[in-house]
Amino acid sequence: MSDAMSSPMGKIAADVGERYERRFEFQYEDLREWLAQVEKLGEVRHVKGASWQADIGMAAEIVQHSDAAPCVLFDEVPGCAKGQRVLTNFFGGRRKNMTLGFPLEYSKLELSQAFLDCYLRELKTVPYAFVDDGPVLENVITGNDVDVTKFPVPVWHEGDGGRYIGTGSYNVTLDPEERWINVGTYRVMIHDRNTLGFYMSPGKHGRIHRDKYQARNEPMPVCVVAGGDPLSFLVACSEMPYGVCEFDIVGGLRGKPMKVVRGKLTGLPIPANAELVLEGFVQPGKRKLEGPFGEWTGYFGSDVREEPVLDVKAIYHRNDPILLGCPPQRPPEEQARYRAITRSALIRQYLQNAGVPDVKAVWAHEVGGSRLLLGVSIKQRYAGHSKQAGHIASQCHAGAYAGKYVIVVDEDIDVSDLEELMWAMLTRSDPATSIDLIRGAWSTPLDPRIDPADKARGNNTNSRAIIDACRPFHWRDAFPKVNVPSPEKARLAREKFGYLLK
Repeated sequence: MSDAMSSPMGKIAADVGERYERRFEFQYEDLREWLAQVEKLGEVRHVKGASWQADIGMAAEIVQHSDAAPCVLFDEVPGCAKGQRVLTNFFGGRRKNMTLGFPLEYSKLELSQAFLDCYLRELKTVPYAFVDDGPVLENVITGNDVDVTKFPVPVWHEGDGGRYIGTGSYNVTLDPEERWINVGTYRVMIHDRNTLGFYMSPGKHGRIHRDKYQARNEPMPVCVVAGGDPLSFLVACSEMPYGVCEFDIVGGLRGKPMKVVRGKLTGLPIPANAELVLEGFVQPGKRKLEGPFGEWTGYFGSDVREEPVLDVKAIYHRNDPILLGCPPQRPPEEQARYRAITRSALIRQYLQNAGVPDVKAVWAHEVGGSRLLLGVSIKQRYAGHSKQAGHIASQCHAGAYAGKYVIVVDEDIDVSDLEELMWAMLTRSDPATSIDLIRGAWSTPLDPRIDPADKARGNNTNSRAIIDACRPFHWRDAFPKVNVPSPEKARLAREKFGYLLK
């Protein structure tokens, strides 16, 4: 057996490779079918009578910080039509495995590895297909009847500047020059009954589309899907390749086209089985104050600023629509959990594509919102290998945005275990010689550490620390041995004395 296979991380990689040679089936195609599967798992709690003004946001704050907590379906919201509901905390427990189409018993690291092995290594696309009808067209509202305030949209955080209908949503936009569809997640605030504000960070694909429309002085067509199926939402949240439609990626994952209907005003594709969709246009130069909003960093990062306005011209919704809510909280929380699974897999794929050999695992840590802290484990093959892995992880597409720290460790370290990662950093790195710095890297106005004066100038950049916490390559064989049991001894100990922990 090789050294890699004798380590805990090597064993996980081997098991995943053997068990994930085939694709697993998704058990749902829309949010209602997903909810039915989660009901079978016993991971749904029903709450009636909670207010959108305060109660739903408070409850979300409690449940989203725990992976073991159930998802919660809020019904009979005061002041809203009977049957309108809000779902939050969808990604946790065993349901996160079901959501991604894998067996329930896999750990989070195995789940990320499986996502990479089965889906990302050979990213396949199946083009979406237009159909004439679908449940989303059960109710079509236009003209003076448009009123987004009638839905049970919560005030998610105590300090928010308004109600945010876009937290578990995604926006559908069209590149006006290259004519490709992007599906991305951006926060969406209600201004009044028919206008919305939404923040898009510089560099994101949807922002690139918006900037092109502004430069052409043309209105940008937009559809906001506020009740899509969880798989589509997760793909929209992830750093997918430029120029590729996320709907086509969802089709590739499922092995069949995603069914869409054509927006009656914009012509944009809308999921035929979505719960709630808002359609309209962003007029060039039209802006209103947006924010503040509690963001994924755990701060009100961007305060109040003028942002473009979406004039809502049509609302499409199913009977008794379910609003998917996924508000960011101080990490670790729900957004960090699902992004850790997908982003860790994406970064590992980017490392492989860049030619970095023997990467054993990657983990984008939840405590950093799955962005600020990356752990990378490698089997060292040559001097400089660890530096190469760390720098590429910090600057590849999935790792570059808003990152801060990358820690590279040997293959015996479980990078998904924060304490184990920190132990390796503290004992195998030297502050004076093991840290490389990158300045002027791609960040975001949501970063609370960026000087307000720099933000005002649009200089939303930060620095990165690449920490080499591998045993020094040239004398790694002389490095002290660790005082932990071998994988075999650890397994025997768990079998014999595991009952002591119960």
